[in-house]
Amino acid sequence: MKINIIILNFLILFTSLNAKDIIKKDKSEFLTLDLIERVEPPNWWVGMKTRDLQLLVYGDSISYLQPKIENRNIKLKSIEKVDNENYIFLNISVLKNAKPGVVEIKFYSGDNLIDKYDFALKSRESNAENIQGFNTSDVMYLITPDRYSNGDPTNDDVEEMRERPDRDDDYGLHGGDIKGVIDNLDYIKEMGFTTVWLNPVLENNMEKASYHGYSTTDYYKIDPRFGTNELFKELGLKAKEMNVKLVMDMIPNHCGSFHWFFIDPPMKNWFNNQSEFKQTTHRRHTVQDIYASEIDKKEHADGWFVETMPDLNQKNPAVSTYLIQNAIWWTEYAGLAGIRVDTYPYSDKDFMTDWTYALMNEYPNFNIVGEEWADTATVISYWQRGKVNHDGYVSYLPTLMDFPLQIAFNESLTDGFRYNMGFSKPYRSLASDYLYPDPSNLLVFPDNHDMARFFTQVNKDLDLFKMGIVFYSTIRGIPQFFYGTEIFMHTDEDRPGHHGLVRSEFPGGWPDHDKNAFTGKNLSKEELEMQKFFKKLLNWRKNNKVIHDGKLIQFAPIDEIYSYFRILDEKMVWVIFNRNGFTKNLNTERFAELISEKEYAYDLLNDKRISISENIVLSKKSALILEIE
Repeated sequence: MKINIIILNFLILFTSLNAKDIIKKDKSEFLTLDLIERVEPPNWWVGMKTRDLQLLVYGDSISYLQPKIENRNIKLKSIEKVDNENYIFLNISVLKNAKPGVVEIKFYSGDNLIDKYDFALKSRESNAENIQGFNTSDVMYLITPDRYSNGDPTNDDVEEMRERPDRDDDYGLHGGDIKGVIDNLDYIKEMGFTTVWLNPVLENNMEKASYHGYSTTDYYKIDPRFGTNELFKELGLKAKEMNVKLVMDMIPNHCGSFHWFFIDPPMKNWFNNQSEFKQTTHRRHTVQDIYASEIDKKEHADGWFVETMPDLNQKNPAVSTYLIQNAIWWTEYAGLAGIRVDTYPYSDKDFMTDWTYALMNEYPNFNIVGEEWADTATVISYWQRGKVNHDGYVSYLPTLMDFPLQIAFNESLTDGFRYNMGFSKPYRSLASDYLYPDPSNLLVFPDNHDMARFFTQVNKDLDLFKMGIVFYSTIRGIPQFFYGTEIFMHTDEDRPGHHGLVRSEFPGGWPDHDKNAFTGKNLSKEELEMQKFFKKLLNWRKNNKVIHDGKLIQFAPIDEIYSYFRILDEKMVWVIFNRNGFTKNLNTERFAELISEKEYAYDLLNDKRISISENIVLSKKSALILEIE
């Protein structure tokens, strides 16, 4: 017979015995108990390259149990008992010719079967190993799920979660969810976006500001206020049907302080500074610094991001294995086309080598983008796959967020008109591309969820704003735009970087909104024109390999006129910027090396044919995209 865990706890309470003692008392009566609470990963797939797994098994005082697997598809290689009697680690191997099915993991005390877990081996989706990651042909749309669209109001307030919804609080829960994203995939595709990056959607059961998702409390569960695992998988499938790729935000560096394995750690070294909170110094340059002291390296890498984000000890092989398996599990489960990695240089760098290698080995066409918020290519390039580093460090990370170019170009739009200012900044930034093994595989962006919105950064100047959108859509790399940029959402002048306001609700995502950006209802003339501008530009980019893969040739800025060419085979696109507050005539003789025999071009943004044989008239604070005939 099977005994309920509540009854067992009652017996323990009133007989002063533990579960092991009760089982010994009367082996004939207590045959199986519901002791196993978690097995992670909860399942796997046949036909994977990653076949050697470590299962984390969790339950009340289970370490005395003896696990057994008798199955021709899985071999139990070894059993590891740890400091905490609530854990057992099982090292298993999925055999090469394994078939889909259920594998029973049985837990015994002596000859008595105490509990069992049905570990499913599943079939993979067709051609899953060759899933195409995001690349230069894509434009990424970054969404903060809680603030985009409330597709399912019934999950706004979930009883077992610690925080209640509050739309009046900038840092409160507003109710946006995965269903809201699914409902608006048509809009996303029509606008010209080909990839969706969601800020974290895993359970974030914290007491406050849990909307942002960066304090994970369960690595195998979608936050119920966003939906379910099944709904997230549905998003991946529906997006794929529409040729839209899905990117998941992951945080291997830390979890939330209410994570169940922080409350009850498996080992004494599962976390860095496990016994006492110690904040990171944020000295990220210690990773590359040839003069760095060991204590400086340690205080950066092993410190906690904040007090509610305990730092995972990735030097512990069990922690490392857990995180690697989790990333592969979600990629396979949801059919991801990529992962964005939060706080990349805060993790143990050798672990990140193992983590990225495991993913790229399993999915050779996959893509991963890391966040390293630095202002120079010397720092960013250290992490890119293929880089030969001074210290011999080897990385398998394909893509990085190009913060140096973002900083340089955004500053150039509002700079003074002096030497080494203005457009000379992005020009110099791009001149450092030789440091990257693959500069085309960088994520370029005007803003994101962690900084003031781009329209705010350019002082709400619509002309400068448009120049930026043109730049990030046509320069080398993979463009990413934050939701709402297409209608120039912005923040208050006195709180430009206030995160709660930066991540404001998208108009039309809630029934009580007056404006609806999904339908155009009550949008201003300027907002409608900006949507039209985005739609035209991004859908044009979608079908232009010259922008995806074309060679980049830039010309040094003169008098705050800056331009570059994208060239592929017989196709050529010329992008020109005039930052001056007045009309300028551009003599084209200087560009003869590329256009000496060309007379005309098609002006994409103004829908007209123009001559480029002698002079081009540049409107004040404007951008041109010229398709050379």
